[in-house]
Amino acid sequence: MLSAAAAFGADKTYTGEIMDSQCADMASHDNMMKGENAHNAKECTLSCVKKGGSYALYESGEKRAYKLDNQKKVAAFAGQKVTITGSYDSSSDSIHVATVKAQ
Repeated sequence: MLSAAAAFGADKTYTGEIMDSQCADMASHDNMMKGENAHNAKECTLSCVKKGGSYALYESGEKRAYKLDNQKKVAAFAGQKVTITGSYDSSSDSIHVATVKAQ
C-alpha cells in the first residue's frame, strides 16, 4: 500500500508565509489589514480564516499561493515564515503537508 506522499510523488520543500487564502491570492495583507483592523500578519490571517478563508502558503519568490490540505497542522503558524515539507497534488492544486517548521 502506498502512502499518501508516495501516491502524489516525492516530498519537496516549500518556503513562504502561512497566510489566509484571500491575502495569499493578493500577495499581501495590506488591503485586508485595514478592513479587519489587524495590526500584524498573524491577526489578519486569523481574522480572515474565521470569516471563511483557509490557510495557504504564499511563496514570495515564486509569487505563488498554494492551498494546504492539513489546515489544523498549519494553524499554529498563522502569519509566520515557514518551511513545509510535503507533496504537491496537481489535481487539487494543493500541498499535502507532511511537516511544518517556523523559520
